Amino acid sequence: MSSAVVFAYHNVGIRCLRVLLAGGVDVRLVVTHEDDPAENLWFGSVRQVCLENGIQCITPASPNTPEVEAQVAALDADFLFSFYYRQMLKAPLLQAARLGAYNMHGSLLPHYRGRAPVNWAVLCGERETGATLHQMNVKPDNGPIIDQFAVPILPDDTAQEVFEKVTVAAELCLYRTLPKLIAGTVEPRQQDLSQGAYFGGRRPEDGRIDWQQNARQIHNLVRAVTRPYPGAFSDLPAGRLVLWRTRVVADLGVSAASGKLLCCAGRIEIHPAGGGILQLLEAELSGAPLSALDDRGLPDGMRFIAP
Repeated sequence: MSSAVVFAYHNVGIRCLRVLLAGGVDVRLVVTHEDDPAENLWFGSVRQVCLENGIQCITPASPNTPEVEAQVAALDADFLFSFYYRQMLKAPLLQAARLGAYNMHGSLLPHYRGRAPVNWAVLCGERETGATLHQMNVKPDNGPIIDQFAVPILPDDTAQEVFEKVTVAAELCLYRTLPKLIAGTVEPRQQDLSQGAYFGGRRPEDGRIDWQQNARQIHNLVRAVTRPYPGAFSDLPAGRLVLWRTRVVADLGVSAASGKLLCCAGRIEIHPAGGGILQLLEAELSGAPLSALDDRGLPDGMRFIAP
């Protein structure tokens, strides 16, 4: 029986851990995170899966300590896996498993290396992403690729919807590859790092809307940061406008209403300075739902979005 130490968090961590268990792997230890009470926890618990399956689980503040390194090394596992674990693992941990260390990343490497790959892919208007299992080295998302599984990104998909697809892609990728890993028959291929780039983490402030962009670009931002994320927003004289759901009515063309938010035929439209028309399907102004059917009408401060 093959054995593994697993570093895991989030739904990808849950599904990939279950693939290992279904594949008969002896999971000797799981390292996960303490949940942050300030974070919107819309995903499941790796720790709960461990409790249900009698797996030892620890939650160190840092995995790269002599104590954790010694604990992992003493287990003499065949494999080390990282499934959406949020901290970098340093050389002593990566070298502790006899048959190698492997990471599941939420993009089609070498594209979107680094943080928040799903959100970045949606923001950049990609039509495809996926999950990649790769060998780990001391540089993040840099090692040879073992396998990949692609999924589509539809034009109106939100980041959460795409993440759900990527979670399934990660499960299928590992399920397909695990027998080859155990048998030692995988054929890694080097990444062409010139074909992709690193992306950093995202903050709530990164959801601020640039009204000089076109309708498609603003729409991509909205769906990249909508719930369960903080949302795309703009601070207007009438208050903070948060866009939760939009639809591109027209991609091109700068209309006479450029820079305005209008009520048109029972719907709210934005005519951004960059061109196109964006329909607001769900939005809030100062925390209250904004509706084209609201008897109060649109606040005067919202009629001009950009100078």
